[in-house]
Amino acid sequence: MRKNYLKKYVLLCAFMMISVIVFAQSGSIKGKVVDENNQPLPGAAVSIDGTTIGSPTDLNGNFTITGIKSGNYTLTAKFLGYVDLKKTVTVTTSAITINFGLQPQSTGLNEVVVIGYGTEKKKDLTGAIATVTAKDFNQGAITTPEQLIQGKVAGVSIISNSGAPGSGSQILIRGGASVNGSNQPLIVIDGVPLDAGRNADGTSRISGVADPLSLINPNDIASFSILKDASAAAIYGNRASNGVIIITTKKGQSGKPQINFSTQFSVGKLTKEASVLSANQFRTYVKSQATAPGDTTYLNQLGTANTDWQKQIYQTSVSTDNNLSISGTAGKLPYRISVGYTDDDGILKTSSLERYTSNINLSPSLFTDHLKINFNFLGSQVKQRFANQGAIGSAASFNPTDPVYSGNSAYGGFYEVLSPTSTNPENLNTLATRNPLGLLEEENNRSTVYRAITSLALDYKLHFFPDLHANVNLAYDGSNGQGYDIIPASAASQYPGTADANGVLQRGKDSKYKGVTGNSTLEGYLSYAHDFKSIKSHVDAVAGYSTQTYSITNTNYLTYFSNGEVQPNSAFNYPTDLQKSELASLYARVNYSYDSKYLLTGTIREDVSTRFAPGIRTGYFPSVAGAWVISNEDFLKGNTTLSNLKFRLEYGVTGNQDGIGNYDYLSPYSLGNRSAEYEFGNGTYFQVYRPGAFYPGRTWESTATTNAAFDYGFLNDRITGSLDLYFRKTKNLLATINEPAGSNFGNQIVANVGNMQDKGLEFSVNVKIIDTKDLSWTASVNATVDRNKITNLTSIPNPNFPGNQVGGISGGIGTTIQIDQVGYAKNSFYTYQQVYGADGKPLDGVFVDKNGDGQITSSDLSVAHSPDPQEYYGISSELRFKKISFGFSARANVGNYVYNNIYSATGFRSNFINPISLYNGSTNVLQTGFSGLNASNEYLSDYFVQNASFFRMDNMHVGYNFGKVFKNTGDLRISGSVNNVFIITQYKGVDPEVTNGIDNNLYPRPRTYILGLNLSL
Repeated sequence: MRKNYLKKYVLLCAFMMISVIVFAQSGSIKGKVVDENNQPLPGAAVSIDGTTIGSPTDLNGNFTITGIKSGNYTLTAKFLGYVDLKKTVTVTTSAITINFGLQPQSTGLNEVVVIGYGTEKKKDLTGAIATVTAKDFNQGAITTPEQLIQGKVAGVSIISNSGAPGSGSQILIRGGASVNGSNQPLIVIDGVPLDAGRNADGTSRISGVADPLSLINPNDIASFSILKDASAAAIYGNRASNGVIIITTKKGQSGKPQINFSTQFSVGKLTKEASVLSANQFRTYVKSQATAPGDTTYLNQLGTANTDWQKQIYQTSVSTDNNLSISGTAGKLPYRISVGYTDDDGILKTSSLERYTSNINLSPSLFTDHLKINFNFLGSQVKQRFANQGAIGSAASFNPTDPVYSGNSAYGGFYEVLSPTSTNPENLNTLATRNPLGLLEEENNRSTVYRAITSLALDYKLHFFPDLHANVNLAYDGSNGQGYDIIPASAASQYPGTADANGVLQRGKDSKYKGVTGNSTLEGYLSYAHDFKSIKSHVDAVAGYSTQTYSITNTNYLTYFSNGEVQPNSAFNYPTDLQKSELASLYARVNYSYDSKYLLTGTIREDVSTRFAPGIRTGYFPSVAGAWVISNEDFLKGNTTLSNLKFRLEYGVTGNQDGIGNYDYLSPYSLGNRSAEYEFGNGTYFQVYRPGAFYPGRTWESTATTNAAFDYGFLNDRITGSLDLYFRKTKNLLATINEPAGSNFGNQIVANVGNMQDKGLEFSVNVKIIDTKDLSWTASVNATVDRNKITNLTSIPNPNFPGNQVGGISGGIGTTIQIDQVGYAKNSFYTYQQVYGADGKPLDGVFVDKNGDGQITSSDLSVAHSPDPQEYYGISSELRFKKISFGFSARANVGNYVYNNIYSATGFRSNFINPISLYNGSTNVLQTGFSGLNASNEYLSDYFVQNASFFRMDNMHVGYNFGKVFKNTGDLRISGSVNNVFIITQYKGVDPEVTNGIDNNLYPRPRTYILGLNLSL
């Protein structure tokens, strides 16, 4: 596919031209602000006391203040989490240079952390809250926001869904608290709680994008706060069982305008192909497996080509990411305006993502700082083309001795398997696998999606009572996604065709879709804070009311054949479908501190949700937490060896309403489609309304969490970290249960019948290994141990309940490989135990007879292994020597298993030598010799469940800071990095990191090489 790169690079050049604008130099004070390691602090504020004159620092920590009259002044340098530093200067007609070296506030203990409905100093936190700021974000090619903190936080697992552009990630905090419900954390951006990004089946709720977070530019993000335990998250009530991630975007700074431009150019390559037979191996195998002497049925299907089908469908991707921002103060109005452009080509041909973003932040203060206003707008447009990922499976199974192109015009010129008894190019073997490249090139599936997140926050400090603030937040998150999917009639995938209204076979596809979402928020709350110095106490409190309305409107369209006729099965009953829900809440929180030693927090939230039946819509979610700052006791005060020690103990209850439909408490009646009409009278057909299964007593899942922890610091906090132990129990677990015949209008419902528990340990350590002016070296390690177990799955405890089988696989009809069973982790593998011969090879179709009845039946299936890791780790390090920097980030999972569905679906003789056609498949067949004669059992062999523990080097990067490249301005930094550097694993498939534990032709994650440039003016 040819692309117009000229347009993209014209835009890139335009960005760079804007970036090199140099403002006239009229200032008389300049300098640099650095941290304790002599590294620049971009975004620090330098101002002249008693005036509104100031300047933020640029990317390299430099600042310039112009137009100052002669005289004596006091300058103050500030940066979040660092001690303010003041210096006195005398300004004359010549330029003055003054530098600032800031020191951290007890390694961030006075750092202000964003929590639900407010902020808190880190030293005063009682809950399990982790914060990651821009300084510690992951480097490299980052398309979606969550990738910035992958591997950075203990207890937080982030796994990319695939290597497709904008595919997003599975985010789990402490393993997730649900089975059939959602395990996604609540995400809050600038005070706006977002609707769950995905449906229960994993599909995006915003039409036209693979993941809703791909509509947000990571470059606009300043920090993440992760609320991991119920004490911290209970303020968000029935949406917080899976934790809360609070995202804060970048804000305007006081001072003169500052322009920042960044650009990245990246190249992505496939790291590993699925291990299938080469053309020569395939010929040899087919010849060795010929059925009877003289039978040439299969030999005649061998071609002369040597085609690597995986090389045909994959490409070297070329991508760019460009961002331009301007921030400063216009009069008394701090502002930040940014635009971004991303063009991300996938390594699978015909997949791409093109994103345009904008961000506007205005944060004025009025009435002598009594009224603070924060307006934020995040806007984006994403144009995406989706590749037919069925081509990945086809490339693994298509005959490698066949050519790519046929040499004639049939099927778009792509070679296809014909009926064995025909030479007519139109006589397609309709049951055979389709040409992988044809599947890609002959489908045009595109979308255009718009999203806007707008918020207005008002914070009024009462003139007559300054300790009391009145806050009002207004917000709206809306999206409009639409797209089309066109396949020509000549495409082989459209054969044999579909009968039209006249019974004539028609082919081709022309379909459209459109979805509009809306999420409005209105809330008001009072906040109070006061120091009672006479009794050594501090109290702060919050109490408020919030209401949110969520809506999704999907437009139904007819689907057409290529000749313009309507496809009969596309008829719909209604032009649109509106789904709507509301949530109204009251909440309160009180924090109390005595003598900076003893801390207590209490939270309560009441939620009323329309997703539940009237009368049971209200839920209460309380929490309490306490902390003892042991290092502030007299026996440890001033101790430089054990510089910080705090003990925390927390308990809270949260809920989960995601995964529940908006109207599931009702008995829904739906109008049957036209293919299910009933005949009344003589040849007259009518559509009828049909009731659906319902469960009126359904309510939210409820999760109670107990957390005990130590926060520590050694050697004047050169070594810091935390150790958390947690126990979480979920009740009213949403689980699929069977309904007795005649008791409902369906055979299965999702009901509140189960219980599940998680227990685990989290550990993190951050070390300043070397800390000098010219050389610094830091390292961070985090580790998580998590154990999950289902304790009940029936409304009345039943020890004989076999469990719910889940996890469908390819290769069998209705075959599942996982189970939710009491006493085991959710989604555990449910398999036959393979028997091995003396040579260590698996015996074909031989399994352990678990119950000793002399036959292999479903009673011999057993639970073995879980797809979830028992332990996972994150490690990162940064090394700086003068202007050169180097760093890396890596992750490891231990104890996770993956079902290799490529082995099981294609690794049998019956797959290669198939009556339909010759198929390629896994090289594993050469080791096992599996026949596939008893495939229904062989698919369920634990041989295919493989240890998928791994160590992955996510990113390595190096950078050089050139400093000023123009006259006294234009700080330039270049960098080079590699994403997905290498992986160490015993897993035999392409990639051991699979979100659901079933490896079935996943879009592979590329290795990406990135060259970056940052310019600050």
